Amino acid sequence: MGWLAAGDGYEVALVEGRVAARATAGRAAGRRLKSLPKQVREHPEVERLRRLAEWLDRHEAACVARVDAWMVSSLPVPTGLVARLWPDEAWRSVLCDLVVVGDDEAGLLRDVTASGELRTVNLDGETVRMSPETVTLPHPVLLPDLDDLREFAAELGVTQRVEQIHRATWARPADLAEKATEVTEFAGGRFASRFGLAARATSLGYRVSGGYATCAVRDAGRSAEASVWIGEPYWDGDTETGSLTWHDRDGRRLPLREVGPVAWSEGMRMAAALYAGRNVEEGTNP
Repeated sequence: MGWLAAGDGYEVALVEGRVAARATAGRAAGRRLKSLPKQVREHPEVERLRRLAEWLDRHEAACVARVDAWMVSSLPVPTGLVARLWPDEAWRSVLCDLVVVGDDEAGLLRDVTASGELRTVNLDGETVRMSPETVTLPHPVLLPDLDDLREFAAELGVTQRVEQIHRATWARPADLAEKATEVTEFAGGRFASRFGLAARATSLGYRVSGGYATCAVRDAGRSAEASVWIGEPYWDGDTETGSLTWHDRDGRRLPLREVGPVAWSEGMRMAAALYAGRNVEEGTNP
């Protein structure tokens, strides 16, 4: 973004998400100032740039949330859509270096041409060009080469804006009881207040509905919602995390054997994250 005139002797611009100023006259001419001079703080151009910075922050957060939803649900995304989004820096910073699968081959997304050709790097370090109609951004629990991808990404110094290959995952045990419908591994985590536990759930990106923290997932084309009891709404005293359960779109509690791999992993991830914030007495193992 270029510099904009803001009164006599100053120009302003948006630099790294913040409004910056520089002098246009005197010994400091052309140099960026450490702070906004009092003369320009209320200038209309400064106010416009502040509003733009706020909008860009909201836009970036929306990009992260949307791509995270694509990844958690492993939804097919039209390649043409990815090509249209790629020139936008906010979208590109979120999509770049995610693992994508197209034409049955997985790789780290590195570039997208205007014509819709994807350029990825596979585990052999080779650049692969492909133009499938759609691609998926698989949930890590569905990636058979997850450990290799993590090692490869570490070698390349890859960081992901959306947690994918380094996302904590849980595999559903094979020896579940036939009629079991709840997981109690993360139950009993004590919190000083129900409000504090609900606030933790919200800050982690989970929805609070009634007495539950919930996480909705689309797994293999089927919707499921994981929920953890966090206490009666409006209760002002201390509370404990309850059991983890899953329900289908009709509200039926699912037997654990019917819970899909992504729904299981995401539900366990939510329960573990809530439980990690519990009060731990001194001398006990956290």
